[in-house]
Amino acid sequence: MIALLLVLLLALILFGVGFALKALWWVAIAVLVIWAFGFVFRGAAADGTRGRWYRW
Repeated sequence: MIALLLVLLLALILFGVGFALKALWWVAIAVLVIWAFGFVFRGAAADGTRGRWYRW
């Protein structure tokens, strides 16, 4: 009985980790798309040249 509970608990943990990793992949893709749009649609600087799109 304890072995069955341990197997079920392990399956639940692995399912949670798998779901979290899949969700993190979607977040990474969204950040990449936002970064690409920021790179393509960067605004011009005050002196008319193309400025940096990032702030650091």
